[in-house]
Amino acid sequence: MTKPARWTISACTAAILLATPVLAPLPFAALPALAQTAVPAKKPASVPSAPPPAAQQAPKLPPRTLFSAADDDAAAIPGMPDARFFADSRADFEKALPPTPGPWLILSTGGEDGAFGAGLLNGLTAAKSRPDYAVVTGVSTGALMAPFAFAGPKYDAALKDAYTKITAADVFEIGSTGQSFLDSWPLQDLIAKQITPQLLADIAAAYKSGRRLFIVTTNLDAERSVVWNMGAIAAHGGDAALNLFRKVLLASGSIPGAFPPVLIDVEGNGKKFAEMHVDGGVGGQFFVVPPALLASNSGYKIPATALYIVINSSLQRYFTVVDPSTAQILGQTVSMAVMVDLRLMIDRAYVASKNSGIGFNVASIPANFFAPSRGPFDPQYMGALFSEGFSIGKSTTPFADAPPAYMDQPATDPAGQSK
Repeated sequence: MTKPARWTISACTAAILLATPVLAPLPFAALPALAQTAVPAKKPASVPSAPPPAAQQAPKLPPRTLFSAADDDAAAIPGMPDARFFADSRADFEKALPPTPGPWLILSTGGEDGAFGAGLLNGLTAAKSRPDYAVVTGVSTGALMAPFAFAGPKYDAALKDAYTKITAADVFEIGSTGQSFLDSWPLQDLIAKQITPQLLADIAAAYKSGRRLFIVTTNLDAERSVVWNMGAIAAHGGDAALNLFRKVLLASGSIPGAFPPVLIDVEGNGKKFAEMHVDGGVGGQFFVVPPALLASNSGYKIPATALYIVINSSLQRYFTVVDPSTAQILGQTVSMAVMVDLRLMIDRAYVASKNSGIGFNVASIPANFFAPSRGPFDPQYMGALFSEGFSIGKSTTPFADAPPAYMDQPATDPAGQSK
């Protein structure tokens, strides 16, 4: 049986809903099947549910240090005042930009479908048509691939491995943490292995040459997106910079409720406290400039020579008869909401690029791409998607110069059946 790439969101959502303490002892082999089934029925109200064993209960979390909005507005990373800025600050954004214009690469959210973007970049390298991007931005899975993309083609093999040789076990473990349904310690370990001191040094060198790498997280306390100047962080060097770099990447992919939030130590108004950061996709599926500057009436000119936007998702709708279960209802709802948000953001970026007089280029997973999948982060599925992206990247027209067209009919599989 085949499925559209957009299934990722539904499946991951279903897995999240199913990953309650009672399921913690189940092996990972059971996850793919569970992710496509209904949530187990609850016991009748007359039969009280027994609490989970002590070993399965989420740990009691210590209280957080209280701080005010004013404290957070003034907060900075100790010893790294240039490490970040709020995504809605035009002044701070412009201060962080490279000294000279150039092409910008924008990498979107998408979970395992980041294999598409990884393949596309490898294909561009193979075709010798990959520019030296002046700015690279990444959100969620886009954030995880962005360091490799920014550091250049010498890291193409590492980028490929990151999206074709991992499994669900490399990303999460089933079990409540008290802050989430799943534990993301496997992803934390994976990031630590991938973000090496040498990669950090190469990113620092690119930053010093005038290029910029921006990663987005969401400051949940302030309800504001935060842009991290990863090159500036790398340029500070040492263990503190390496640890912060890795922590930011983990935060950018920490889906609220699914993965634990990431606490980042800061100092503001003489106070030391920790901010709560979650997935950058909460504030938008990709990042180009501060949101207000994308408004059609803003008059802002994007200081780039061209935009290259990689959408790690399909933008076509897929018909399916939704199973009347919480997992499937929520999964289908999230899938649709993300697709609508992506299309709106692409349109805003398109209008902004035209108003700025710069080139607009966008690539997304084709509507006719189908591949079998055994569950979230299936290496075979991601390998097939990587190959699809590679073929497109190597082609003569890897990007479209306008937003993808809307389809009147739902996409179908090769046999002609709606999905």
